[in-house]
Amino acid sequence: MRKLLIVLLLLAGTAVGGRWGLQQILYSQVSGKTGTPEERETLFQLLRPVPLANCQLARFGEKYDGGYLLCSNLLKDVQAGYSYGISGYDKWGCDVSTKRGVPVHQYDCFNLKRPVCAAGKTIFHEECVGDSAAKTDGRLFDTMQSQVARNGDTGKHLVLKIDVEGAEWGAFLTAPDDLLKQIDQIAVEFHGIDSQKSAAAVRRLKQFFEVANIHYNNFTCFEDMKPLRAWAYEVLFVNKRLAVVDAAVKTVGVHPLAAPNIPVFSDCQATDHPLQQ
Repeated sequence: MRKLLIVLLLLAGTAVGGRWGLQQILYSQVSGKTGTPEERETLFQLLRPVPLANCQLARFGEKYDGGYLLCSNLLKDVQAGYSYGISGYDKWGCDVSTKRGVPVHQYDCFNLKRPVCAAGKTIFHEECVGDSAAKTDGRLFDTMQSQVARNGDTGKHLVLKIDVEGAEWGAFLTAPDDLLKQIDQIAVEFHGIDSQKSAAAVRRLKQFFEVANIHYNNFTCFEDMKPLRAWAYEVLFVNKRLAVVDAAVKTVGVHPLAAPNIPVFSDCQATDHPLQQ
């Protein structure tokens, strides 16, 4: 989402101005990418979080946009991190690296600025993730499986963050079972609805993961996405070999660390989802 946000902020300088102008530009950009009512309802149901008895949420990354919640107590076995779509900054990757003492591989082929992480070990790759190996307009793309193998991380416990403006659907659909099994947690920002891929990608992920949290990007709060609250939505997936589902957990609400992406905009979070620790 950060790439689109940067573009919209630049465009807004010549638009109506203020919050209203920014969101009007956004709506024009996402037209036709909101799916049908049936597709939205299907995705909404698939992405309903379940209560976990063993997830202690902590924020990794920026204070607002660029920050994601992870189950911090379930990161102890992680051996490497992958941060896809960083747009020149990646506090998430730096936090994971410094707090867990592991290398984090950063991927972006649109913005080649290399973030500095003085206390950690981050490795920047001028490449994007996709559903196949390709070179498009001079930019390199490859699959998660190939990138993980190339870095010598096959079979290792991984944590992943991905914000790649819609390429996430195909990337997950083409990820093999063995790769998904080795990922402990995934923090992903989904974008809109791809009628051919979205539900299939989430169903594939749910073969291996529980949905622990959903946070709606309040820059994209959008009535046309109902019953989803926004066009962009951040989801935390926790591997089923780690997650302990506890149907007796009844607390619901919005976690206090789930900060809005844009603090000056109105928020649109769901208040009836299970509240992890």
